[in-house]
This record gives sequence, structure tokens and C-alpha cells, in this order.
Amino acid sequence: MKAVILSIGDELILGQTVDSNSAWLSAQLSDRGVMPLYHKTVADDVQATVIAMKEACELADVVIATGGLGPTADDLTRQAMATLINRPLDLHPPSLDRIKAYFKSLDRDMPVTNRIQAMVPRGSEVLDNDWGTAPGIKVKVGKTVIFALPGVPHEMMKMVERYVLPLFQHGVGNALAVETLNTFGAGESTVAEKLGDIMRRDRNPLVGTTVSGGIVTIRIRSEAPTPLLAQKKLVQTVLEVEARLGKLIFGRGDLTLTDKVAQVCGAAKIKLAVAESCTGGLVAKMLTDVPGSSAWFTGGWVAYSNEMKVRDLGVPISVIENEGAVSEAVVRAMVSGALEKSGSDMAVALTGVAGPEGGSHEKPVGTVWIGLASREKGDCHVQASRFQFPGNRQMVRDRAAKTAINWLRLELAKTKPV
Repeated sequence: MKAVILSIGDELILGQTVDSNSAWLSAQLSDRGVMPLYHKTVADDVQATVIAMKEACELADVVIATGGLGPTADDLTRQAMATLINRPLDLHPPSLDRIKAYFKSLDRDMPVTNRIQAMVPRGSEVLDNDWGTAPGIKVKVGKTVIFALPGVPHEMMKMVERYVLPLFQHGVGNALAVETLNTFGAGESTVAEKLGDIMRRDRNPLVGTTVSGGIVTIRIRSEAPTPLLAQKKLVQTVLEVEARLGKLIFGRGDLTLTDKVAQVCGAAKIKLAVAESCTGGLVAKMLTDVPGSSAWFTGGWVAYSNEMKVRDLGVPISVIENEGAVSEAVVRAMVSGALEKSGSDMAVALTGVAGPEGGSHEKPVGTVWIGLASREKGDCHVQASRFQFPGNRQMVRDRAAKTAINWLRLELAKTKPV
């Protein structure tokens, strides 16, 4: 079966509200073998909504529209559904009674404007809403079933669980199995090149990529007559993708780079410290976003000024004067100082030009030196690399922080893979 999801509301069109409903609905439907064809955002406009519903009905077996069932003049989904099936709106007394009872439970009289929420297209099925005021509406157009549900997320979710998902609880059509693999360290085109023919669009399982904040995610979707066969085909492709991408892959599903670092540090009892200049504490922030990070993250320094680099991390002033704050020599001194003064097992340091000003011909905006120090048989082993990151200030800082954490991940894997 195929589905289309419509999100209705001017606030969505104008970017004032983020549409979280569509992602949740897609996950629920695909888990039950119903394939969403597309999401579409529609303004609070009767004609636009009718057109969107007609188009969806031509392609899908199920259409779920959320939003536009409120009591105000711009809530027009019920009017659009009435227009779509060429029926008038009728008052549904049981719904009106429920709305009045809802307000009474709040020790308030029902505003007159809420009466419109009890109006439904003649001949439609009314879906009671026990979590708010607006009932849902269900109609059939040819082979397609259309659900109109409230846009308030918790109301929508409850009503989907009650009225929509039971239709598919025994499975419809083929079973689906999905997995995501997350990578860092190569661009989307490089990842696609390594995957090669695995990404053919006529292949099952289907493999695709998306990129966000430097993280390239591999999406794998397997379809088969039974869940067991779908899962078997999925596992085979996952193993093949892992073989081709190797260490670029840092985890599956929602696992982040810092989650991976946390796993290894926790298992191996390794303590980490940071010293940051251009990233301004972003690496420390990302590391401590992980619950329980106090068990392995000792702390760090945001040594933005040269004076602080010298005073707190022991960077020789002569090195800064001779090499500049953004240099290999300085980042090596920073990371050595962080390792020694924190008493940690491993440390990472960054210094660079995040922009938009401060760059030069030798050190353009986006230049970042990253240093990594670890203890090996009591001695301090230091590595350093220069990176050139594209984009604005925020992008440079974000990519530099993630690159530092990814380097930690790769170095930690040599200690105790997880």
C-alpha cells in the first residue's frame, strides 16, 4: 500500500513551526509495510488543500492530513474535505456535546467559535478525540481513504494509534526492514563512489544517502513478502556496505560520534581532556552532551587568548611569536599541556581561523590545526594535522569539532574497539 502525508497550516508554510508530524507518521506507516510516497505542506486555503488531496488520491491508498481542524477562521480542512466529496457540512451533535464537556472539565464555557469543530462533511465518519476538542474525519474517495486529524502532535499521535494503525496491524503487502549507517570523514560523492552499484535505484534493498552537518547517512530499505526475508536481505546489504566503507562508518541508527567515543572510553576506562581556541568549547559541549560523560571526561580549557594559552597550558610565548597562534607548534604545545595538567589518558586541542575575518594568504579562513595526545608507556605521544574547512564561521567550527571527535574515535578504536 502507498500513503501520502499532508501537513496543513500557514505556520508550516512560513517556517514558523517545524513539521514533526510527517516524520513520525512515516515511521509508523513504514513499520507496517505502508510506503509513504511523499510529504506535502499546504497553506490554510480550501482550494490548495482540495488540489493536494485530489493529487494524493490519484497515487495513494491512504492519505493522512494533519492540521486545519481548529476553531479559527483559517482552519479550513473540514471545508476542503466537504468540497472534495461535494457534500455540505453538517453539525454532528455528539461531537458538539463532547466539545462542551471538554470545556466544562476546565470549568469554562465553550466559546462560540468552537462550534465549527463539530461540523463535518455529510456522510463522513467522525473520529472521536479524547485528547482535545477537534474530532477527526474519515472519508473515502474511490479506492483511497482520507484521514483528517488534528495538527497538535500528541492528539494526532493518539488518534493515529487508535484509528489508523489498527488497519495495518496484520501487515499489508510486502514487509519492510530498514537500517541507517552513519559515516564521517568523506563527502557524499566519495561515499557514493565507494558504494558503487549498491546504490542502483532498481535494487532491493534500496540504498540511498543523505548528508547533514558533515555526517553522511546511508539509508537501506529492504522489501520482501515476509518480515524474516526482508530482514535477511537487509542484513546482507548492511554487511556489504560496511565492507566497502570500513572505518568511515561510526555507528547505526541514532548513534552519534560522541556516543561512539563514550562507548570506548567507558569500556576502557580512558579519561579525556580538551583544549580549544577557535571552537570556543564546542568539542567539550558535544562530548558532555552524552549522559554519564563525567565518568570519562575530565574537563578542558577554552584558551582563546594567547595569554591564556601561555599561562594555563604552558605554550611558550616564543613559539606563538615565531609560528603564530594558528600553527602546528602551538597546537602540539596546547594538547601536551592539556594532557599533562589534566592527568588524562588522552587529549585533543584545536586552534584555527574560523572567520569571517582574520585569515591570510598562508592561513586562510577555515584553516584549523588539530592535535591529539595520548600516553604510551608513560610518555606523551603527540600527533597534529592541518585541515581546511569550507563555509561560514558556524560551519567551520562545527566541522572542526566533529573532525576532532572523529579522530578521537579512530584513535580509541586502536585501544579497545567497541
